[in-house]
Amino acid sequence: MKDTRWRTWEIIGLFWTLAAGNLLHFVYDWTGSSVAAALFSAVNESTWEHMKLLAVPWILFSLVEYIVLRSGGIAGPRAVGLLVGLAAIPLLFYGYKGVVGQGNMIVDILIFQVSVLLSFWVSWSLQKRRRLSGAGWTVLGLLVLLGVWALFLLFTFRAPDLAVFVDPLTGMRGIG
Repeated sequence: MKDTRWRTWEIIGLFWTLAAGNLLHFVYDWTGSSVAAALFSAVNESTWEHMKLLAVPWILFSLVEYIVLRSGGIAGPRAVGLLVGLAAIPLLFYGYKGVVGQGNMIVDILIFQVSVLLSFWVSWSLQKRRRLSGAGWTVLGLLVLLGVWALFLLFTFRAPDLAVFVDPLTGMRGIG
């Protein structure tokens, strides 16, 4: 794969993930609580649903990028980047709330953006060094990406009784 083509795709992916993630925060409400919209967008203000704002655009773009670039060196690093970003969101969110004692919308938005940047940095670093690029890593990466999306779909409708799934505004979990 040509380095400039890969870089172009990665920059497009970064901006796509930031823009789509921010827009997907509102789509469920804009569509009148559409079940179809719930598959892709946040359905409440829980930390889990905010993690979905990173996961869905990231996974969709990763799959398109994998198909278009036809490179086996993408899926493994993209899966690791996603997992790092998904871990960063609750760690940063609960970390700052624990210190400050309350939430702040500007900080919440910045946490999302920092998590997206961290995800891309990890993925870029692994891809640039050709780490996790073999056939086995490709299969595992694709399985992780699809598995993460499956968990977001499942837990949107059947959220476990854990704090990360609770909407702080309503006390509800998911839409089920």
